[in-house]
Amino acid sequence: MEDVISRRERERREVIEKAMTYVNSLQGRYTSFLIGSYSRGDFNVWSDVDILLIGEFNGNPVERLLRLDFPPGFEVIPINEGEFDKAIRKNNPVIWDVKNKGIVLRDDLEICKKYANVIKCTFVE
Repeated sequence: MEDVISRRERERREVIEKAMTYVNSLQGRYTSFLIGSYSRGDFNVWSDVDILLIGEFNGNPVERLLRLDFPPGFEVIPINEGEFDKAIRKNNPVIWDVKNKGIVLRDDLEICKKYANVIKCTFVE
């Protein structure tokens, strides 16, 4: 019988794999981070899968979300690189997870390299 810790680790790995599959299915150049409870490991049955998606987005947030087709249970935050830079400079709470526990799912924009002095990138093993 699987113990609780092993089950939770397996569930977390499965979610990370689903998130990787989703972001890798996107056409274009993106950098994406898994943030929130699944990146920290404190998820529960009601947790959604939070993804910060940095890309060449235009328009308002609602228009951006309408152009993205993401799976049920996913919460995607689409921003462009300028908005990411501004969020870092203002120490926006969304960036806290990126800085502390975010998991890099994809880095086409080389955000990890550009912001190496500010964020510690953890890649999927």
